[in-house]
Amino acid sequence: MTYFVTASDGYDIAYDCMGEGTPVVLIHGFGANRNITWANTNWYQTIQKAGHKLIAIDCRGHGESGKPHDPEDYDEGRMAKDVIAVLAALEIPEVDLMGYSMGAQLAIRLMHDAPGRVRRVVLAGMGEQYFRRSGERSETIAKGLATRDPSTITDPVAREFRTFCEKAGDDLVAMAACMRRPGHSFTAEELHLLPQNVLVVCGEQDDWAGSPEPLARAFARGQAVAVPKRNHHSTVGDRAYKDAAMAFFAG
Repeated sequence: MTYFVTASDGYDIAYDCMGEGTPVVLIHGFGANRNITWANTNWYQTIQKAGHKLIAIDCRGHGESGKPHDPEDYDEGRMAKDVIAVLAALEIPEVDLMGYSMGAQLAIRLMHDAPGRVRRVVLAGMGEQYFRRSGERSETIAKGLATRDPSTITDPVAREFRTFCEKAGDDLVAMAACMRRPGHSFTAEELHLLPQNVLVVCGEQDDWAGSPEPLARAFARGQAVAVPKRNHHSTVGDRAYKDAAMAFFAG
Protein backbone atom coordinates (compact mmCIF):
# COMPACT_ATOMS: atom_id res chain seq x y z
CA MET A 1 0.00 0.00 0.00
CA THR A 2 1.31 3.43 -0.98
CA TYR A 3 0.95 6.23 1.56
CA PHE A 4 0.90 9.95 0.79
CA VAL A 5 1.62 13.10 2.73
CA THR A 6 1.15 16.65 1.45
CA ALA A 7 4.26 18.82 1.63
CA SER A 8 4.12 22.38 2.93
CA ASP A 9 3.93 23.75 -0.63
CA GLY A 10 1.11 21.41 -1.65
CA TYR A 11 2.84 18.58 -3.50
CA ASP A 12 2.00 14.99 -2.58
CA ILE A 13 4.90 12.84 -1.42
CA ALA A 14 4.50 9.08 -1.82
CA TYR A 15 6.16 6.60 0.50
CA ASP A 16 6.16 3.03 1.77
CA CYS A 17 6.26 2.19 5.46
CA MET A 18 6.60 -1.41 6.62
CA GLY A 19 8.19 -3.61 9.26
CA GLU A 20 9.00 -2.99 12.91
CA GLY A 21 12.04 -1.79 14.79
CA THR A 22 14.44 1.14 14.52
CA PRO A 23 13.24 3.22 11.55
CA VAL A 24 15.44 3.60 8.47
CA VAL A 25 14.51 6.21 5.86
CA LEU A 26 15.58 5.51 2.26
CA ILE A 27 16.08 8.29 -0.32
CA HIS A 28 16.64 7.15 -3.91
CA GLY A 29 18.80 8.58 -6.68
CA PHE A 30 17.98 11.01 -9.47
CA GLY A 31 15.55 9.69 -12.09
CA ALA A 32 14.82 6.57 -10.06
CA ASN A 33 12.16 5.99 -7.40
CA ARG A 34 11.68 3.95 -4.26
CA ASN A 35 10.99 0.79 -6.28
CA ILE A 36 13.90 1.05 -8.71
CA THR A 37 16.55 1.87 -6.12
CA TRP A 38 15.30 -0.07 -3.09
CA ALA A 39 12.44 -2.53 -3.66
CA ASN A 40 13.72 -4.06 -6.91
CA THR A 41 17.20 -4.59 -5.43
CA ASN A 42 15.85 -6.46 -2.37
CA TRP A 43 16.73 -3.72 0.10
CA TYR A 44 13.19 -3.92 1.50
CA GLN A 45 13.77 -7.53 2.56
CA THR A 46 17.31 -6.84 3.77
CA ILE A 47 16.30 -3.97 6.04
CA GLN A 48 13.23 -5.66 7.50
CA LYS A 49 15.12 -8.92 8.05
CA ALA A 50 17.67 -6.95 10.06
CA GLY A 51 14.89 -5.79 12.38
CA HIS A 52 14.22 -2.27 11.10
CA LYS A 53 11.09 -0.36 10.15
CA LEU A 54 11.48 0.73 6.52
CA ILE A 55 10.35 4.12 5.21
CA ALA A 56 11.09 4.56 1.49
CA ILE A 57 10.19 7.89 -0.09
CA ASP A 58 9.59 8.95 -3.68
CA CYS A 59 11.30 12.32 -3.96
CA ARG A 60 9.20 15.06 -5.52
CA GLY A 61 9.31 14.78 -9.30
CA HIS A 62 9.81 11.01 -9.09
CA GLY A 63 7.69 7.88 -8.85
CA GLU A 64 4.22 8.53 -7.48
CA SER A 65 5.02 11.90 -5.91
CA GLY A 66 3.96 15.28 -7.28
CA LYS A 67 5.92 16.54 -10.29
CA PRO A 68 6.44 20.30 -10.40
CA HIS A 69 8.10 21.78 -13.48
CA ASP A 70 9.83 24.75 -11.81
CA PRO A 71 13.45 24.25 -10.66
CA GLU A 72 12.77 26.38 -7.58
CA ASP A 73 10.32 23.73 -6.38
CA TYR A 74 13.26 21.30 -6.18
CA ASP A 75 15.32 23.44 -3.84
CA GLU A 76 17.19 20.91 -1.72
CA GLY A 77 15.91 22.53 1.46
CA ARG A 78 12.35 21.90 0.29
CA MET A 79 13.17 18.32 -0.68
CA ALA A 80 14.65 17.73 2.77
CA LYS A 81 11.46 19.13 4.30
CA ASP A 82 9.48 16.51 2.37
CA VAL A 83 11.25 13.84 4.44
CA ILE A 84 10.40 15.73 7.63
CA ALA A 85 6.74 15.87 6.53
CA VAL A 86 6.70 12.08 6.19
CA LEU A 87 8.27 11.64 9.63
CA ALA A 88 5.75 14.05 11.13
CA ALA A 89 2.86 12.10 9.59
CA LEU A 90 4.28 8.89 11.08
CA GLU A 91 5.02 10.60 14.41
CA ILE A 92 8.63 9.39 14.29
CA PRO A 93 11.03 11.80 16.00
CA GLU A 94 14.41 10.32 15.00
CA VAL A 95 15.61 7.96 12.26
CA ASP A 96 18.59 6.35 10.65
CA LEU A 97 18.95 7.53 7.07
CA MET A 98 20.32 6.14 3.82
CA GLY A 99 20.53 8.03 0.53
CA TYR A 100 21.90 6.98 -2.84
CA SER A 101 23.51 9.51 -5.21
CA MET A 102 21.07 12.47 -5.27
CA GLY A 103 19.53 10.87 -2.20
CA ALA A 104 22.89 11.14 -0.45
CA GLN A 105 23.02 14.87 -1.26
CA LEU A 106 19.57 15.27 0.26
CA ALA A 107 20.58 13.19 3.27
CA ILE A 108 23.47 15.57 3.94
CA ARG A 109 21.09 18.52 3.68
CA LEU A 110 18.75 16.83 6.15
CA MET A 111 21.64 16.14 8.54
CA HIS A 112 22.41 19.85 8.46
CA ASP A 113 18.88 21.26 8.56
CA ALA A 114 17.39 18.85 11.12
CA PRO A 115 20.28 17.30 13.08
CA GLY A 116 18.01 16.24 15.92
CA ARG A 117 15.99 14.09 13.54
CA VAL A 118 18.89 12.06 12.17
CA ARG A 119 20.89 9.56 14.16
CA ARG A 120 23.12 7.61 11.74
CA VAL A 121 23.57 8.07 8.00
CA VAL A 122 24.72 5.93 5.08
CA LEU A 123 25.75 8.06 2.09
CA ALA A 124 26.03 5.79 -0.94
CA GLY A 125 26.85 6.51 -4.56
CA MET A 126 28.33 9.85 -3.50
CA GLY A 127 32.01 10.35 -2.73
CA GLU A 128 34.60 13.02 -3.43
CA GLN A 129 32.58 14.41 -6.35
CA TYR A 130 30.24 15.90 -3.75
CA PHE A 131 32.73 18.74 -3.45
CA ARG A 132 32.89 19.27 -7.24
CA ARG A 133 29.30 19.82 -8.25
CA SER A 134 29.16 21.52 -11.64
CA GLY A 135 26.34 23.79 -12.73
CA GLU A 136 27.58 23.56 -16.31
CA ARG A 137 27.43 19.75 -16.24
CA SER A 138 23.94 19.82 -14.70
CA GLU A 139 22.72 22.22 -17.40
CA THR A 140 24.04 19.96 -20.17
CA ILE A 141 22.16 17.02 -18.66
CA ALA A 142 19.01 19.11 -18.16
CA LYS A 143 19.01 20.20 -21.81
CA GLY A 144 19.31 16.56 -22.84
CA LEU A 145 16.35 15.66 -20.67
CA ALA A 146 14.23 18.54 -21.95
CA THR A 147 14.84 18.24 -25.67
CA ARG A 148 12.05 16.89 -27.83
CA ASP A 149 14.52 15.19 -30.15
CA PRO A 150 16.89 12.88 -28.25
CA SER A 151 18.90 12.27 -31.42
CA THR A 152 20.35 15.78 -30.94
CA ILE A 153 22.01 14.82 -27.63
CA THR A 154 25.75 14.59 -28.29
CA ASP A 155 27.05 14.51 -24.72
CA PRO A 156 27.39 10.84 -23.64
CA VAL A 157 26.51 11.49 -19.98
CA ALA A 158 23.44 13.50 -20.95
CA ARG A 159 22.43 10.69 -23.31
CA GLU A 160 22.83 8.15 -20.49
CA PHE A 161 20.62 10.21 -18.18
CA ARG A 162 17.97 10.61 -20.91
CA THR A 163 17.92 6.85 -21.57
CA PHE A 164 17.69 6.02 -17.86
CA CYS A 165 14.85 8.48 -17.22
CA GLU A 166 12.89 7.31 -20.26
CA LYS A 167 13.24 3.70 -19.12
CA ALA A 168 12.02 4.68 -15.66
CA GLY A 169 8.95 6.34 -17.19
CA ASP A 170 9.83 9.74 -15.77
CA ASP A 171 8.24 13.09 -16.53
CA LEU A 172 11.21 14.50 -18.47
CA VAL A 173 10.25 18.14 -17.91
CA ALA A 174 10.16 17.49 -14.16
CA MET A 175 13.52 15.72 -14.39
CA ALA A 176 15.07 18.67 -16.19
CA ALA A 177 13.72 21.00 -13.51
CA CYS A 178 15.07 18.74 -10.77
CA MET A 179 18.48 18.65 -12.43
CA ARG A 180 18.46 22.47 -12.42
CA ARG A 181 17.48 22.59 -8.73
CA PRO A 182 19.09 25.13 -6.42
CA GLY A 183 21.65 23.16 -4.41
CA HIS A 184 24.47 23.76 -2.00
CA SER A 185 27.49 21.62 -1.24
CA PHE A 186 28.76 22.12 2.28
CA THR A 187 32.49 22.52 2.77
CA ALA A 188 34.56 19.88 4.53
CA GLU A 189 34.75 22.25 7.49
CA GLU A 190 30.97 22.55 7.63
CA LEU A 191 30.50 18.78 7.36
CA HIS A 192 32.96 18.27 10.21
CA LEU A 193 30.57 20.10 12.53
CA LEU A 194 27.73 17.64 11.92
CA PRO A 195 27.19 15.31 14.89
CA GLN A 196 26.06 12.10 13.15
CA ASN A 197 27.97 8.87 12.58
CA VAL A 198 28.37 8.52 8.81
CA LEU A 199 29.23 5.65 6.46
CA VAL A 200 30.19 6.58 2.89
CA VAL A 201 29.85 3.76 0.33
CA CYS A 202 30.91 3.91 -3.32
CA GLY A 203 31.65 1.38 -6.00
CA GLU A 204 35.34 0.92 -6.67
CA GLN A 205 34.70 1.73 -10.35
CA ASP A 206 32.19 4.54 -9.74
CA ASP A 207 33.64 7.46 -11.70
CA TRP A 208 30.48 9.50 -11.16
CA ALA A 209 30.75 9.47 -7.35
CA GLY A 210 34.52 9.20 -7.01
CA SER A 211 36.37 7.75 -4.03
CA PRO A 212 34.44 7.53 -0.74
CA GLU A 213 37.43 8.38 1.47
CA PRO A 214 37.65 12.19 0.98
CA LEU A 215 33.96 12.64 1.80
CA ALA A 216 34.16 10.28 4.78
CA ARG A 217 37.19 12.14 6.17
CA ALA A 218 35.23 15.39 6.14
CA PHE A 219 32.90 14.12 8.85
CA ALA A 220 34.02 14.00 12.47
CA ARG A 221 32.59 10.48 12.72
CA GLY A 222 32.90 9.23 9.15
CA GLN A 223 34.08 5.96 7.69
CA ALA A 224 34.39 4.71 4.11
CA VAL A 225 33.73 1.51 2.19
CA ALA A 226 34.66 0.89 -1.45
CA VAL A 227 32.63 -1.91 -3.06
CA PRO A 228 34.94 -4.02 -5.27
CA LYS A 229 34.37 -4.19 -9.04
CA ARG A 230 31.17 -2.11 -8.98
CA ASN A 231 30.17 1.09 -10.77
CA HIS A 232 27.51 3.71 -10.00
CA HIS A 233 24.64 1.47 -11.10
CA SER A 234 25.86 -1.98 -10.08
CA THR A 235 26.70 -0.93 -6.50
CA VAL A 236 23.04 -0.39 -5.58
CA GLY A 237 22.08 -4.02 -5.00
CA ASP A 238 25.53 -5.38 -4.12
CA ARG A 239 25.82 -7.72 -1.14
CA ALA A 240 28.96 -6.01 0.17
CA TYR A 241 27.11 -2.68 0.27
CA LYS A 242 24.18 -4.25 2.08
CA ASP A 243 26.39 -6.03 4.61
CA ALA A 244 28.33 -2.85 5.37
CA ALA A 245 25.17 -0.76 5.77
CA MET A 246 23.42 -3.27 8.00
CA ALA A 247 26.51 -3.68 10.19
CA PHE A 248 26.71 0.10 10.49
CA PHE A 249 23.06 0.47 11.48
CA ALA A 250 23.45 -2.34 14.02
CA GLY A 251 26.42 -0.60 15.67
